[in-house]
Amino acid sequence: MALTLKQRSVLPGFGLTLGFTVFYLCLIVLIPLSALFIKTATASWDHIWQTISSPRILASFKLTLTASLVSAFANAFFGFLVAWMLVRYEFWGKRIVDAIVDLPFAMPTAVSGIALTTIYSSKGWIGQFFEKWNGSGLRQSLDAYFVPASKWLTGLLPSMASFIPDSSAIKVAYTPIGIMIALTFIGLPFVVRTLQPALEDLEAEVEEAAASLGASRWNTFYRIIVPTILPALLTGFSLSFARALGEYGSVVFIAGNLPMKTEITPLLIIMKLEEYDYTGATAIASVMLIASFFMLLVVNVLQWWASRRQRGGK
Repeated sequence: MALTLKQRSVLPGFGLTLGFTVFYLCLIVLIPLSALFIKTATASWDHIWQTISSPRILASFKLTLTASLVSAFANAFFGFLVAWMLVRYEFWGKRIVDAIVDLPFAMPTAVSGIALTTIYSSKGWIGQFFEKWNGSGLRQSLDAYFVPASKWLTGLLPSMASFIPDSSAIKVAYTPIGIMIALTFIGLPFVVRTLQPALEDLEAEVEEAAASLGASRWNTFYRIIVPTILPALLTGFSLSFARALGEYGSVVFIAGNLPMKTEITPLLIIMKLEEYDYTGATAIASVMLIASFFMLLVVNVLQWWASRRQRGGK
């Protein structure tokens, strides 16, 4: 009778590894999140509702969600272009560009916020050029083209025109535009780094075969490239959006923190903590946490649908 030797694994067995994983997740993730809801539940419903429904808090919800969503879409578009360039082309300084992508990860958020404020202020390197533009004309153009086309978003998201100051000059720092720039800055690496492996797995020979069969560039992009990278793109989008929702350090300086105009939700949570209103702070944080969970749920469903569609097409 042949003896079969049990193959030893480099890592510990399944039971020990699973136990350590569950313990780590409970200690670092589940217990703090549970404490957030438990602390909120200690307050009366009237106090919770009064806190999260105040005009100042609602204005911060609206600004934070809108700016995070716009910056996540911007990162999805520009992140795809950057990842495509880094994967498909060879050029001088490629490693430098690849390292610059990770710069928002390495920089302290406060440093990036101060740097962006300095650059985009009215006398900054870039902000001084926006001062020369006609903000009133740009606002009228956005009102004419974007508002009629997005009436179904009325009440959910403000129009793009509301981000443009109604004055003769366009200001970036201390406006919602500056907030979106800061959120785009800190969220871009998430999209690039999740797209790069997917694009590397997509061989160029597949596109050449599609072209040899008579497919146009648009058909090749829409029918071959997009279905392949869509799960990774959705992952990068969700990571960028989730990071933007809770970002504080890089936004608080460039936002200006004007009540009802440029106050982000994390700032109001900090203010509630400084006022020793812990239940109010946890109530606001719980709303943002539920919004993040809902967004992640939607993205995971879309990822599942895209993966299933991709497997069905093969």
